[in-house]
Amino acid sequence: METIDIIAMTLGVAWASGINLYAAILVLGVMGAGGYTQLPESLTVLQDPLVLFAAATMYFVEFFADKIPGVDSGWDAIHTFIRIPAGAMLAVGAAQGLEINQAAELAAALLGGSLAATSHLTKSSTRLVLNASPEPVSNATASVLEDLAVIGGLWSALNYPVAFIIFIILFILLAIWLLPKLWRAIKDIVSTLRGWLSKKTQPAVEGFSADPESQQNDIIENLIEAKSKKINDDN
Repeated sequence: METIDIIAMTLGVAWASGINLYAAILVLGVMGAGGYTQLPESLTVLQDPLVLFAAATMYFVEFFADKIPGVDSGWDAIHTFIRIPAGAMLAVGAAQGLEINQAAELAAALLGGSLAATSHLTKSSTRLVLNASPEPVSNATASVLEDLAVIGGLWSALNYPVAFIIFIILFILLAIWLLPKLWRAIKDIVSTLRGWLSKKTQPAVEGFSADPESQQNDIIENLIEAKSKKINDDN
C-alpha cells in the first residue's frame, strides 16, 4: 500500500471507531478476508474468524441498543472507555504499514485517539439532544445513518484516500463548530430537567399550594383576610 493509503486508513479506522467500533472492525476484517483490500500485517488479526465473530456479536447487540432512546446514551457513556483507546490502537496498527519508529507510533496513537474522541463526542452529544425529542424515530434514523457512514467512510478511505482525507478535515472543522452548540443545548436540557424535578419535589407549605404561582395568590389572599380582620377588630 502507498503512503497516502496508509494515512487514509489510519484516519479512517480511528474516526470510525469513535462512532461504531464493532462495525469498523467488521468492515476491515471482512474486506481483508475477502481480498477486497490488503491490510497492514499488524491488522491482519482482524481477519481472524474469532475476531470477526466477537465483533459481529457485539455489533448485533449495539444495533438494537443504539436505537432505544436513553439506552443509546448509556451505551455511549460506557463505550467512552472502549472506543477511544481502541481507535488509538487500531490507528497505530494501520500506521505500522509504513514501518514507522516508536515516536511515530506514539504520534499515531495520539492522533488516532483524539480523532476517535472527536467522532465519539460528536455522536454521543447529538444523541443526548435527540433524546429530548418525544419520539424514537430520530434515534433509529440517526443510528442507521451512523452505521452507513462507518461502512461508506471506511470504503472511501480504502478506495479514495485523498477524498477521504479531505472529508476528515471538513469533519474536524464541523465538530469544532458543532460541539459547543451541542453542549449548550445539553446544558439547557439538564437545567430544564432540574427545574422540573425541583418543582415536582418542592414540599407544600401548610395552608398553601405547592405551585409557586398558587402560593403567591394564597399569600395575597391571606394578607387581605388578615387586614380585613384587623379593621373589623378595630371597629
